[in-house]
Amino acid sequence: MTGTFLAEFELYVMLAAAGLRDGAYGAAMRQEIEERTGRPVSIGALYATLGRLEEKGLVEREAEDPEPGQRGRPRKYCRLTPAGEEAVRHSTEKLRRMMEGASWLTRPAEGQ
Repeated sequence: MTGTFLAEFELYVMLAAAGLRDGAYGAAMRQEIEERTGRPVSIGALYATLGRLEEKGLVEREAEDPEPGQRGRPRKYCRLTPAGEEAVRHSTEKLRRMMEGASWLTRPAEGQ
């Protein structure tokens, strides 16, 4: 799949969706990214990114049916499309190849 390169945050969002599988909705994805990267994530940035990824055909979002008595908006669950899965594989493979060229970055520092 040539030409499908993901920006850093897009990759984080897609990996969060892939890792959460059945529970990939905004708040859970935000928490996953923050816990794994230590990077604060605004919910607005997350939803804007999901919108772009959906427009590109890399993710699909579907609202769940609200539970009886549930307040607020129904959750929209996110999953990768086959094209999205391929884009993640493509981007992570390119990153892995680049890391091979800078392998000293992955070695522990002296004295550790």
